[in-house]
Amino acid sequence: MSGRSLDLGVIVPRLTRLTLRPASADPSAAVAAILRDGSDGAEVLLIKRAEREGDPWSGQMAFPGGRRDPSDRDLLATAVRETLEEVGLDLDAGGKLVGPLPDTPTHKTGLVVRPYVFTVTGDPPLAYSPEVAHTVWAPLGPFARGERKTTYSVMHEGAKWTLPGYLVGDEVVWGLTYRFLQSLFEELE
Repeated sequence: MSGRSLDLGVIVPRLTRLTLRPASADPSAAVAAILRDGSDGAEVLLIKRAEREGDPWSGQMAFPGGRRDPSDRDLLATAVRETLEEVGLDLDAGGKLVGPLPDTPTHKTGLVVRPYVFTVTGDPPLAYSPEVAHTVWAPLGPFARGERKTTYSVMHEGAKWTLPGYLVGDEVVWGLTYRFLQSLFEELE
């Protein structure tokens, strides 16, 4: 994707042909990768999770989403419900499902997460839950071209790990959300 334009006219046809590729373990959480056309091509909605004790993703940049609730009919319903709860965006009413990306296991918890890609038009109003510190619409093109690559250091079990990431303003997208974005770009090749 290095030199090509990354707009929804390019992205959506490539992703709609995807078939679900489950992980070896059943997923028990889902996220929504929400895309829109911006002034410089496609943008993705990222949330910064609020700092919360006991939350393994506290303070991280992420897609809206979370664990499946027993009342959710499936993981797609989980992604839609969590997005509504976290940012007030009703994907059933204002979004269009493009399709799933591959199930992805987390390194921290062993949880398997299914990402779903949606599109929205315009600038939908957002209303944050206490779980969300803020949101940003980040252009995908600079990520795909490697223009925003950076690293992020984290301590895990007494060892310092330096992980790949993307710079978004003063924040770094790393870990699971970075892996979701990598999966998205691989599907667009």
